[in-house]
Amino acid sequence: MFERLGVVQFRGTIRERTVEPYVRLLRALRDRPSVKGLLLDIASGGGESIASMDFYLAVKRLDSVKPVIASIGSMGASGAYMAALGARKIYAYPESAVGSIGVVMPHLAVEELLRRVGISVELVHEGRHKDAFQGLRPLHEEERAKLQAVVHEDYELFVNLVATARRKPVDEIRSLATGEFWTGSRARELGLVDELGDREVALEALAQATGVSAHRAVRFSPPQPFLQRILSGSMESIGAGLLHRLRETVEDSVLDPFRGYR
Repeated sequence: MFERLGVVQFRGTIRERTVEPYVRLLRALRDRPSVKGLLLDIASGGGESIASMDFYLAVKRLDSVKPVIASIGSMGASGAYMAALGARKIYAYPESAVGSIGVVMPHLAVEELLRRVGISVELVHEGRHKDAFQGLRPLHEEERAKLQAVVHEDYELFVNLVATARRKPVDEIRSLATGEFWTGSRARELGLVDELGDREVALEALAQATGVSAHRAVRFSPPQPFLQRILSGSMESIGAGLLHRLRETVEDSVLDPFRGYR
C-alpha cells in the first residue's frame, strides 16, 4: 500500500454550503487507510456557528483516527480557529491573525429606511414575537434580552471548547475571549497555538508524527458539482462564477438574523 499524507486547504467564509463538502471529504479520508495523516491548511475569518462546529467535529473525528495538524495562514479567527482546535497541533505564521473568540448575532432593522423611501411593509403573523427577527423593526427589550441569552450560551460553549482543547482553565480563556485577535507570535505566548512556522514546517511535523515523508503529500479537494465541471474553462462558467460570488457576497453582507456568527 502506497502511504501518503493528505493536505486539505480551506479558504473563505465558513457557511453550511461551503463547509458541508469538506465535512464529507474529511469523513472519507478517515476511512482511507493509505492516508496516514492530514495537514489542514486554513485561512478564514470564521462564519456561522453551526457550520463552524460541524467543521471542528469533522477535524476532531479524523484526528481521533489519524494525526491532523492545522496550519493557520493569514487568518485563523473565530469559527476558523474553532475548526483548527480539532487538530492535535496548531501551527501559525508569526504574522497570522489568530483568535477572535466570541459570538455575534446581527439584527438589521430597516423599518425607518423603508419609510423614508415610501415603502410600507405589513407582516401578518401569529405568535407574539414571530415578527421580531424579520429585519424590519427594532427589537423590544424582552426580545433583545432573549437574543442576548442565546448569544451568551453560544459564547460560553465556545469558551469551554477552547479551554478543553487547549488544556487551559476556563477563566483564563474567558479573559482572552474578548473578540479580539492576536498575531501568531502573541497567540503562541498565550497558548492558543502550539508552534510558529509556515505550511512546510507544519507538513514536516506531520511527517515526523506519521513516519511518512513530506514528499508523499497529496492535496485533496471536495469534488466540484457536475455542471461546474462541464462548464469549467468556458465563458458560461466565468459568468456563473461571478453570479455565485455576487450572491455569496450579498448573503454574507446582510447576515442571516437567525444564525450566530463566530
